[in-house]
Amino acid sequence: MKTAIVTDSTAYLPSYIVEKLDIHVIPLTVTIDGQAYEEEVDLTSEEFYDKVRGDGPLPKTSQPPVGKFVELFESLKSDHDAIISIHLSSGISGTFAGAVQAGEMTERFDVRAFDSELSCYMQGFYVIRAAEMAKEGATPNTIMAELTEMKKTMRAYFMVDDHTHLQRGGRLSSAQALIGGLLQVKPILHFQDKVIVPFEKIRTRKKAMKRIADMLAEDAENMPLEAAIIHANQPEEAEAWKVELAERMPDVQFTISHFGPVIGTHLGEGSMGLGWVKRRG
Repeated sequence: MKTAIVTDSTAYLPSYIVEKLDIHVIPLTVTIDGQAYEEEVDLTSEEFYDKVRGDGPLPKTSQPPVGKFVELFESLKSDHDAIISIHLSSGISGTFAGAVQAGEMTERFDVRAFDSELSCYMQGFYVIRAAEMAKEGATPNTIMAELTEMKKTMRAYFMVDDHTHLQRGGRLSSAQALIGGLLQVKPILHFQDKVIVPFEKIRTRKKAMKRIADMLAEDAENMPLEAAIIHANQPEEAEAWKVELAERMPDVQFTISHFGPVIGTHLGEGSMGLGWVKRRG
């Protein structure tokens, strides 16, 4: 049985993984000064942060049109038996709902949408696992069951350098942003019930990153993990953090990813994240 794996651009998977595992990616769009760009297609992350640096209007982000999903799903019908479409949290985007709607419009075909309930490379962990299993010939039922099992050990925490993007984008209340700015608080955020909420308030960036690392270390004592360091245009800091974490936790498999244009619009430059999940096998 041949199952196609679809995701959206906010998984921020490197092109070599997409090609190797035959993953199909539908881009979200970011609009800057009236110009629309498909992220990871028309606009790199570096170009995005260069364009939005300063006090200009916040870019606008938009989900893929349902027609894009239908077009892709229809094209996959000829040489696949099913489609599993994995997307960023339905609590912050309508992309998952668009995939569901498109699946219903793709007649006489098995299309299953999966809500990652988060985003970025942690969403990518689901996609990679599903694509690896699809390559091995696993059935859609088996893959979906594995994705559901992964949710039990999936963790994702991040810290923004500046609260204004979250506040202006409606992802954090004005009061929370004001208090954070006044006290130089660096709140650790996470996804809860599919939306972004504060997890803990930490006074400094260094302490916030240490707190997240300590939570990873705690889980690493109990199970084999794969982890992703995610940065918003901070590659050197991300690399240094990876070296530090890998030295402390040599059994954890680390990768470095990034907050691309769509997610970067809401978090802002300088944000850092760390997520992990139990390794397969």
